[in-house]
Amino acid sequence: MTVLRPHRRSFLRGSLAAWLLSGAQSLIGQVRGYPRSFAGPMVGAPGPNHFTVWVKTTGAFPVQLEYSEDPTFRTVRKGSTAAAAEQNDYCVTLRADGLRPATRYYYRLRFNGELDRYQPLPFATQTMPEGPADFTVAFGSCCRIQYDRLQPIWNVVRRINPDLFLWLGDNVYADSDAPDILADFYTQQRLVEALEPVLRSTPQLAIWDDHDFGFNDSDGQNPIKREALHAFRNYWANPAYGSGGAPGVWFKHSHGGVDFFFLDGRYHRDPSAAPASPAKTMLGPVQKAWLKAELAKSRAPFKVLVSGGGWSLAEANGGGDSWAVYQHERDEIFDFIRDRAISGVVCISGDSHMGELNCIPRSAQGGYDIYDMCSSPLAQMCAVKQLDQVPEVRVRDVWSRSVNVGVMRFEMGASPRLTYTLHDVVGKPVWEPLVLTPADLRNEVRSWDRLSDPNELKRLERYKSGRGYYGSDPA
Repeated sequence: MTVLRPHRRSFLRGSLAAWLLSGAQSLIGQVRGYPRSFAGPMVGAPGPNHFTVWVKTTGAFPVQLEYSEDPTFRTVRKGSTAAAAEQNDYCVTLRADGLRPATRYYYRLRFNGELDRYQPLPFATQTMPEGPADFTVAFGSCCRIQYDRLQPIWNVVRRINPDLFLWLGDNVYADSDAPDILADFYTQQRLVEALEPVLRSTPQLAIWDDHDFGFNDSDGQNPIKREALHAFRNYWANPAYGSGGAPGVWFKHSHGGVDFFFLDGRYHRDPSAAPASPAKTMLGPVQKAWLKAELAKSRAPFKVLVSGGGWSLAEANGGGDSWAVYQHERDEIFDFIRDRAISGVVCISGDSHMGELNCIPRSAQGGYDIYDMCSSPLAQMCAVKQLDQVPEVRVRDVWSRSVNVGVMRFEMGASPRLTYTLHDVVGKPVWEPLVLTPADLRNEVRSWDRLSDPNELKRLERYKSGRGYYGSDPA
């Protein structure tokens, strides 16, 4: 009988093949499929001469941004390159620089040198205008994928076609002290079919609130706040995160001649249940000093304070965690605005699971009336909390019949004007618009009664006389 012995070269070839196979298996473990997008892309912070793109990849490899003014990419320009890595959950943010203001650009991504085989067509976005210009901002809060995986409100946002979309917190409902759970919910939310076209074309900016910071009503004692911030930075493409050596998600963004001040109401927050005092803080000393300094420097006709929680006293008696239980600090900020004669401040907020338009009258105290425009929820159960709440002034009746999105339209010509509307799940405006001019937002100008719905003024008078706001008198 003849015994067949393997040839030495055959043995080496087999060993090499086994080694390569083991290496390929290791690589597959890192790549998790073809090199491509796993979630995204999403357009991040814009500028007049640049745009940014966020994407989560299928593994650890380089990602290259390419862009063109031509949708067929006859002329290809290169943006930045970044290496996706496991420690950043394979998320990268890329940037194209040296662009023309107010110009439409097409973009695409190369993953490990190859175009995404599952996203063969380029996407498009637009750079910001340079200087004052008319533009539209949409915003909302409270987006719970566990409640609604279809989220039809994004079809409304697409039809409105804003120049900027702002996420005001509770962007996901992770409600966890596990950073990987935060990341999982961010990824799930990015894969909502109705949302994807909005992410890929409209610049997105975001702050957080309690449910995407930790658990419900979480504050600066959150034991994983550093890890939560790391996850937030992985999944959003904001222009900055905190300042002055203090961590957080606050930053300033200027767009079309309007200054937006995005606030972090969680990282440095004292517990909501702490006794009221001038020392009780939502912002912390560094962020508050930054906000005052930036407001004092701003020369924009409109200055928008962006907060997760509402600015009015609606929740003052309800045990909530809005500015109603940080009234000393809120009024300190409003007093600073008055004392420094800083005009043009308006507020936007979320969290309440109702659409609201409230006002904090300050004109009788030498300031001006400050409006709080609240949009909530984007995808969550609506609440009917208004029966137990009375803010300083309700400018419009509460909207709690459907999910909603807030829309601010800025006209920035010779006579600047801000028009605010709230749109329901089919896109219908739910109120008469609120129209503000810089003349309404300067010291000693009273506007709240002139701009409020007459029915709300009657309800307020009824309440002040000791009767029920909505018609049910107290016993």
